[in-house]
Amino acid sequence: MLVLVTGVILTTGCNKKSKVQEDKIYSRHLQRYVQLSIYSTPLPEDKSSLELLLLNDGQEAASLGLQQLLDSLYDNNAINPLVVVAIHAGDRTAEYGVAEIPDVEQRGSKADKYNLFIDNELYAYVKKKAGVRKFKSVTIAGMSQGGLSAIDIAWNNSDKIDQVGVFSGAFWWRDKATTDSSYSDDKNRILLQKIRSSRKRPKLKYWLYAGSREETADRDKDGITDVVDDTRDLAEILRNKKICPPGDIVYVESPTGKHDYTAWARAFPGFLVWAAGK
Repeated sequence: MLVLVTGVILTTGCNKKSKVQEDKIYSRHLQRYVQLSIYSTPLPEDKSSLELLLLNDGQEAASLGLQQLLDSLYDNNAINPLVVVAIHAGDRTAEYGVAEIPDVEQRGSKADKYNLFIDNELYAYVKKKAGVRKFKSVTIAGMSQGGLSAIDIAWNNSDKIDQVGVFSGAFWWRDKATTDSSYSDDKNRILLQKIRSSRKRPKLKYWLYAGSREETADRDKDGITDVVDDTRDLAEILRNKKICPPGDIVYVESPTGKHDYTAWARAFPGFLVWAAGK
């Protein structure tokens, strides 16, 4: 499904303010403290409708206008009560990637440890801090390499995660250089090959975004930039596996989108309504 991004503009008196709290947690898997910025809409006494969003590259949350956006959407009754845990990146080149499969330049060498941090440490910490036994839904999202990380973590931990949002995911991530004569898009794009060959059938919902003006690279010379080709290919792989209803795979393509937070911020309201909308 192709959806043209036009942006979402909401007006509100912002009578109900979201809150932001800075926090940190020590990860034994990563062997470091992880900084967190925790955003929350007003929380009801009955937390059965409370939803959770884990956001990679959380140090950039202000670039998305996250607090103002939460105020606007919540005040307009567009989203359920929501907690956003914005996870500040550490060594993102090493920690963001596909677990246990570094790329051709050995990037993502600690992706397995970051996966374990989310699964074994952060999830339990956030539940305890929010005072819930179970969130209505759990979504993980990220941009670029952080988006690649997000979908890999969701795929690996669908017992805890329900939905994933990827903005301009680094789906070109490959285990062989394109200059190698044996390189193949079908076999050497790591995340796409992992999902294509997996026997797992995780019950996830997917929100995928790409912009046509993010780059000029075009490996197959078809006139379509690689970030768009790679994201369309992933959506097609997911549909062909028939692991979820077609409507659970949303592909958003912007004809003017660049690889930056200005473009991602324009798409973020629609993503939040998809992830936590009423």
